[in-house]
Formats: sequence, C-alpha cells, structure tokens
Amino acid sequence: MNTATPTENGFTLLEEGFSAQDMVDKIINESSMTDDRDAFYVCDVGDLLKQHLQWVRALPRVTPYYAVKCNDTREVVKTLASLGIGFDCASKSEIQLVQSLGVEPSRIIYANPCKQVSHIKYASANGVQMMTFDSEEELIKVARFYDNAKLVLRITADDSKAEVSLSMKFGVHLKSCRGLLERAKELKLDVIGVSFHAGSGCRDAMAYVKAITDAHFVFLMGAELGFKMDLLDIGGGFPGTDDVKLKFEELTAAINPALDEYFPADTGVEIIAEPGRFFVTSAFTLVVNIIAKKVIMDEESDSDGKMIVLFVTNIFACSKLTFW
Repeated sequence: MNTATPTENGFTLLEEGFSAQDMVDKIINESSMTDDRDAFYVCDVGDLLKQHLQWVRALPRVTPYYAVKCNDTREVVKTLASLGIGFDCASKSEIQLVQSLGVEPSRIIYANPCKQVSHIKYASANGVQMMTFDSEEELIKVARFYDNAKLVLRITADDSKAEVSLSMKFGVHLKSCRGLLERAKELKLDVIGVSFHAGSGCRDAMAYVKAITDAHFVFLMGAELGFKMDLLDIGGGFPGTDDVKLKFEELTAAINPALDEYFPADTGVEIIAEPGRFFVTSAFTLVVNIIAKKVIMDEESDSDGKMIVLFVTNIFACSKLTFW
C-alpha cells in the first residue's frame, strides 16, 4: 500500500496514522533492494509546527526569530516563514535565502556583531535595518556604510554552564556599554535596543535572569543619553528536546517573571529571541548505514583483548532529505 504521496514543493504527504519511523522504514526497505545505502535525513515538518505552538504557549510575549545558521534547509526556513516568525541571519547568504521566500526586511535581524562590509552594504540595499554590534570598530563601519541602521547593543551573559560558550567571541561587558553608547551618539547612529546570548545549550536559567537585569540597566543608561530603546533580544540556547539537564519549561519559568519585572508589557518594549535547535532538533531523524566492522586486538587488555569498531556512512554527504 502506498503510504506517502510526493508533492511539487519537495514534501511528502503521509496517510493518516503513519509516523516518522514508518517513513524511515520505507526508505530503508527501498534502498535495501540496491547497493545505494547512503545516509539520509527525514524531517517531520509537522514537528516544526508543534514546537512553534509550544513556544507561543510558554513565551507568549517573546517573538521567535529563527537562527538560520542552525539549519538553513530551504524547506525548514519556508515552513517557519509561513508561521509568521522572524529570522536571525548572520550573513548575506542567509539574508538572501530568507528574502527569497518573501520574508519582509522588518522580520529579519542581522545578528552578527562582526560583519563584513559587503554584507553591511547588502543589508542596506535590501532594507534589513536591525543589526547587532559590540565594539567601536563595528560602529564606525556601520556609520560609514549604513548610517540609518537600527542598532542593537549585544552585552555579555554568563554562559559558563552552557554547552558552547559565546561570551569570549561576542558581547560587551556592562562597564564598557556607556562608552559605546556615547560613541554611537557621536556618530549619529540609532541604538534601538539590547541583545544577549546565554550560550548554545544553556544549562542555567539564572543566566537569562541576570542578563535581563543587565539589559534593563543598559536601557536606563541609553535613556540618559537620549536613545529611545524599544527592543530586547534574549538570544538563543533553548533546548529542542526533553532529554537535557535544563528543560525548556524550566527556562521559561525563570524568564517570564524576569521579563514582567524589568520589561512589563506597558513599557511597549518588543521582546524577541533567536531559537535554533529548539525548532529543528526533534524534527529531524538521521539514518546511517554500517559499512564495515573491524575487530581490533589489544594485547595489554585485562579482558579478552577484543574491541569491535563499526564504520558508518558519511553523514556530511547525505544522499537524501525527505520532508513530510
């Protein structure tokens, strides 16, 4: 019985009652009849919608701007764009991809504090105004090539407990914020808000609370200098599955009260975030083929001295990507 129907846009529609595992089994059975058994992905597009609904319920005041660098598969970006969310782009090519799908510039933030001049020019030519900065050098580049950009000051966050720390690369410490804001004022640039990132795979909810507190302090600092800040970007680091030390619900339970305390709804501040893995981790299933097995003898081992090594297909050159 045919359980799947291909569509013109590259997706495959499954009959009601069939799952991702059914699709995986179907592809495996088909490939087993040939010698072509390369690795492949299966993406459950419906899972993207499920994650979006979970986000809306858990963080109703925070608009997600999907981090395209996490997974720039066109069908994923297209699906998320249809849900009306925004996009965090880190390069010219990512901006091109998102805009080729009809996403308006107002739904894009160029969230890379270290931008190439040609990419700044491209953003300017295509109306992408929101972009981050964390140094005087970046301010000077923007002043020269995109003086009507809407700038967001990226501050550091305590990401010492995250899977991947980003504070060594991006962000400015609080003690340096006033100097940067004053320099932006001198250059006649418009700073509209503050951003931070608690690290990829954040394991400490209090890192968000502390960063939100710091951001509020920078908002007050900006107001003293005449800036009308109305955007807070709380970054990424949100898990996409429940098999983690700090679950999504535990994070949001700490984030929401902090937002209500320091950025209450009546302030008019727009709050966004840059989730990546949150949307795509559970949607994708990777299937590899064991292509070889080797037994290695270890004469110094106290056991039987045998170790079995399995080799799998190259997952960086998958032969097929199926969406359903």
